[in-house]
Amino acid sequence: MDFKILYLIQEYLRCDILDIIMPVITRLGSAGIIWILWAFVLIFLKKYRLCGIKMLAGMLTGLMIGNFILKNLIARDRPCWIDSEIAMLVAIPADYSFPSGHTLASVISAVILMQEDKKLGILAVILAALIAFSRMYLFVHFPTDIFGGMLLGLAIGFSVNPVWNRISDFLKKQKASPHN
Repeated sequence: MDFKILYLIQEYLRCDILDIIMPVITRLGSAGIIWILWAFVLIFLKKYRLCGIKMLAGMLTGLMIGNFILKNLIARDRPCWIDSEIAMLVAIPADYSFPSGHTLASVISAVILMQEDKKLGILAVILAALIAFSRMYLFVHFPTDIFGGMLLGLAIGFSVNPVWNRISDFLKKQKASPHN
């Protein structure tokens, strides 16, 4: 099923204009760079400072769980490693395929931004979807890699606020305790 979807994308959607656009979109998500830059911009804006910090914390969590643990534990080959007949538009990645790190960082950031500010969140969701799709278009991820990155990204993105609130409450109680 995974390859069928990838081959459909290659057969029916691949075109000169997308061959130019998709590598650019995917580069925005490389190493989470667009999301890290976005988080740093937010950190410098008093109103959004905490949101930027939460984005960085969420992405760091995603990096540890998705890229360091799951990719190496599951060790799934990439589609471009299995079928070398598809013309590559980007360098062939050296790390494993599942889950998609681009998608993971994008979804984590989009969820956190959506919870903070709906307008920023909608822009982030659109960009996250484009980045996720670009990974399939460029034949470096299977659809299930994208789906796995989305699910893990949703789980981490939606857990950042509750975890942050618990830590914040704990620290407030420690500070207020007369035994310090």
